[in-house]
Amino acid sequence: MPIPVISIAQMRQWEQATWAAGQTEPEVIRRVGEAVARQVLRLTQPGNLVLILAGKGHNGDDARSAREHLDDRRVEVLDVSEPAKDLPKLDALLARRPQLIIDGLFGIGLDRSLRNDWIQFIGRVNAARTQVLAVDVPSGLNADTGAPQGAAILASNTLTVGAPKTGLLMEPAWPFVGRLVVATDVGLAPCPHATEVNWTLPEDFSGFPPARAAATHKGTYGHLAILAGSLGYHVAAVLAARAAQRPQPGLITLHTSETVYPAIAAQLQAVMVSPWRPDTQFSSPYTALLVGPGLAAPDLPEKMKQLVRDLWRSSPLPMVVDASALDWLPPEPVLSKALRVITPHPGEAARLLGSTSRQVQAHRLDALRQISQRFGGCWVVLKGHQTLIGQSTEPLFVNSSGNPHLAQGGSGDVLSGYLAALLAQPALQADPLRTIRYAVWQHGAAADRLQVERPNWVVEELASRLGTAPQKKFERDLA
Repeated sequence: MPIPVISIAQMRQWEQATWAAGQTEPEVIRRVGEAVARQVLRLTQPGNLVLILAGKGHNGDDARSAREHLDDRRVEVLDVSEPAKDLPKLDALLARRPQLIIDGLFGIGLDRSLRNDWIQFIGRVNAARTQVLAVDVPSGLNADTGAPQGAAILASNTLTVGAPKTGLLMEPAWPFVGRLVVATDVGLAPCPHATEVNWTLPEDFSGFPPARAAATHKGTYGHLAILAGSLGYHVAAVLAARAAQRPQPGLITLHTSETVYPAIAAQLQAVMVSPWRPDTQFSSPYTALLVGPGLAAPDLPEKMKQLVRDLWRSSPLPMVVDASALDWLPPEPVLSKALRVITPHPGEAARLLGSTSRQVQAHRLDALRQISQRFGGCWVVLKGHQTLIGQSTEPLFVNSSGNPHLAQGGSGDVLSGYLAALLAQPALQADPLRTIRYAVWQHGAAADRLQVERPNWVVEELASRLGTAPQKKFERDLA
């Protein structure tokens, strides 16, 4: 079942349903402590100093309960009830330079502005510039609105309990939340809520893609056509094609501008490369189309742009459009019932809406729905932090993988190539939402694993790692 993004009130109802079912608060607290400890083990090394800041409520109990699972870490607990009096103790502990601070000061129940002494205490924690793991919500942050209540902990990681809270996904909360991970197996009853927005978990893709039958051949797995690359931008086509090889479609043919054909053909082997001409046909035997990576040269022929518009309107094949080709799409209904997917980043989304990147980021859910409606109800992958996936009227999904190091030229070309090659395979076209979500998640998960291995990875390496991330819980995956 999807993990819904819920409000504080819905979380409280969920808790009450759990207690009514016979579960106890101490047991849930114990299991939350285990989940917190797993994150601490992922973020630190044996012998590191870990500082637990524990408030008076259950959030503090959650943080304290992690201690018993951290035998090979040096752990200090500061119980904070009167921040002004406890500030000297905090300063003394921070002077010992802890590797990690566990923030258990306030939970999601905080619904008022913080007093000045709490603001000063939180400010001292933030000034230490130490990585922070927030339990459930960064202390001081409103979990419904995403706004700080006068001040909030600047967490590098947030482990929220049960399901993401609405405010944690809002742009104002991003600097405080850091990386968001959900502790789902803490003993709560099945979630009684279904919401418009859902969170993606690695285990959503258990057993996906399905295993291939023995008696199959190239024709079983589709033939992807790519229209990409132009003078000055030919590497985008190469990256998209290399990424498209990773899901192993039966065949890939890349059509590109004659000016860059030699450079592109020299860099690809199993991919067939052909110069694009006005009479090039994009129909059978192709099973999907990708258009856009590297089509940014100013002298691209109008016939190419018109071809893309015609294909978008009427081609019976699944079609993925990215990058500069997004600007060529007609804002009108699509005649074909075939799958249509676009993958804009916030700047491209702003151009499609006649808006600004800032407005798109402030209202990402609305922006996605408006774009989908504007372009015939197509699927939209709105890239960026917590990439969104959905259509104009259906539930939306938030991607949980990825990191800021994806902010490199070419990472979007890698995603579009990988996604299109998955959608070229007939067996994966039957469930387009899961296929699209899987592509986005694997793209981010590949970046996460590369970042653990070395901090200076490049996009070419990203393309080679696609599809290798195991579909299991993130906090255990990297432990």
